[in-house]
Amino acid sequence: MKITNAQLDTLKELINIGIGRAASLLHEILDSHVRLQVPSLKIVQSPHSENEIEKFGTGRLASVKLDFSGSLSGSALLTFPPDSAAKLVKVLTEEGSESSDMDSVRIGVLSEVGNIVINGIMGSIGNLLKIPIAYSIPFYLESTLANLISPNATLLIAKIRFDVQQFHIQGDIFLIFEVGSFNRLKSALDTINKAVGVE
Repeated sequence: MKITNAQLDTLKELINIGIGRAASLLHEILDSHVRLQVPSLKIVQSPHSENEIEKFGTGRLASVKLDFSGSLSGSALLTFPPDSAAKLVKVLTEEGSESSDMDSVRIGVLSEVGNIVINGIMGSIGNLLKIPIAYSIPFYLESTLANLISPNATLLIAKIRFDVQQFHIQGDIFLIFEVGSFNRLKSALDTINKAVGVE
């Protein structure tokens, strides 16, 4: 399965719009400047996906997962190394503790952040492509990427960096599309490109 440069560029622009939406929502919640850096995008397919996943490390990650269904179906993950997750929670809650252990309050905070960011991105993709998407309730889990992502899946990997005031916290977003959904996504991107005269 291949994706053209034009399709990839259009998808990146859709994600950029979603990132802007998510940053605005987080700004309202935090009453602080929040910047979500422009992502790099890469399409990875089996049998190479397992090796690509391992490039992100083999350690445990603090993750928020949200499944989506409809014309586009799959799942999205927002992941952080545990120390970065703890730092993000500290910024959001003004907590004094540096512990990376997640209690129920911290899990709730990270789940809400994941919900805002992932819905901002996926919502923009769905709205701009005019594709209805239904979402599950996001849930928090700690595991390795090898356990979180099927190596047989077609992966769209987007990297995003969070900047909250003086803190620089890096997290990765993984958008995982089922094969049939991925084909529908590419068709929708082609429709947009043809409408604006992009080949």
